[in-house]
Order: sequence, then C-alpha cells, then structure tokens
Amino acid sequence: MNVADGMGLQITDALPAWLLPLARAVETGEGLGPGFRRPEELGGVPRRSAVLILFGEHPVDGPDVLFVERAKTLRNHPGQPAFPGGKVDPGEGPVATALREANEETDLDPAGVRVFGILPDQYVWPSDFLVTPVLGWWHTPSPVRVRDTREVASVARIAVSDLVDPANRLRMSHPSGRSGPAFEAGSLLIWGFTAALLDGVLRAGGWERPWDTERIVPLPQEVLALAVRDVAAPGGEDS
Repeated sequence: MNVADGMGLQITDALPAWLLPLARAVETGEGLGPGFRRPEELGGVPRRSAVLILFGEHPVDGPDVLFVERAKTLRNHPGQPAFPGGKVDPGEGPVATALREANEETDLDPAGVRVFGILPDQYVWPSDFLVTPVLGWWHTPSPVRVRDTREVASVARIAVSDLVDPANRLRMSHPSGRSGPAFEAGSLLIWGFTAALLDGVLRAGGWERPWDTERIVPLPQEVLALAVRDVAAPGGEDS
C-alpha cells in the first residue's frame, strides 16, 4: 500500500537503489507473508497502534534499521527489542503516530524521514493491539538517544548485514510449543512479533540469506519471565 494518512507517497524517485525492491514489494503486496490476523471470535475493539520500520545507511556498515529496547517496567511487552512506536491518539493516522512515537522514544527528527509504504495491520496478542507498520527511509539521519527511561532502555541502529548473517539467525521456542524467527544482534535478542515482522521485511527486500531454520533454541529464562508477566498483566495504556 502506498497511501499514508490520505496522502500519496513518492517512492522510486526518492529512495536509494537498495530499498527499491522492498518498496515495490509493498506496492504489490508480494512476498510479505500472510500477516497476523485478529481472531474473528474475539469481541470488542482492539487498540490501535503504529510502529516505524526505519531504514538508514551508515557510512561504514551500510544499510541499517532503528530499534528500541523497551523498559522492563512496562506493562506490555516489557524488555523486548522493538521498532519505535505506540498507540494511536484520537484523530491521528498511523504515519503521524509512528513518527511522533519515534521522536518521543528516540529524539528522532521526523523531518529527516521519508515514508514510503504502509504494511497491512498486524494483530499482537496478548496486548490486543492492532499494529500498523510504517516503512521509512532515513534520508537525513539525526542523533538518537533514550528520551525517557520509563519507556525505553536503549536505542540501537543495527546493520542489515548483521541481521541477515546466518550466524545470527535462529528460531526461538516458547513453552507453549510455538516457535518463530529470532535474531541475535549484539546484546539484543529480537524475537516474537518484531522478529516475525522483520523476517518478512528482510525477505521482501531481497536481503535474506540461507540460514539454519532447524536451529531452535528455548527462550532464555529471564526473557520468558518477562513474557509470562506480560500475559498475566491487566490491560494497560503503554505507549
């Protein structure tokens, strides 16, 4: 989809060549996977949120992606690496939300970002959020940092080359029996919803390299403890 908040997005004339395959995949909807759908039997209305999948280009390390590590004290998804983002405010569209939240979490200057696509809404359980992923090109990078330690523990730009390195790829298993893609990125373990979304984006962009999909590792105990607390916590209004 190439329409955001009611405004057309200019794509091919404003992106580096290495981002064009992803932009075209977003336009056609090909190669991005089926996504996460909210079960029809669930009642009520899910909460809306948006995340910013922001691609930059480091002068030495090449293309990279911006991540935050959520504070361990948050009610929803504590301690997990994630894309910047949060809940949609009244009267706000997903692009405005993603850019505002990225600014509030990392001090990112939204003027340096060109949005080039929006992915279909993705459902996140157990927080009951319907998340709109927004794709951005960081054409004029600004310094980033943790603005509020109550929400964010760290901010990192991670090279695409590190994310697709087969040595850093694995599947992470949950005691429920489910497993999904994961990434080891320095001190960060990217798993769950963020890893699944990242996996599809990297594949659609043509960056994925063959990796051992049979390498399945249990969630570390400290990560599992936070995940269990997340499931048990009452609904909250984390940003």
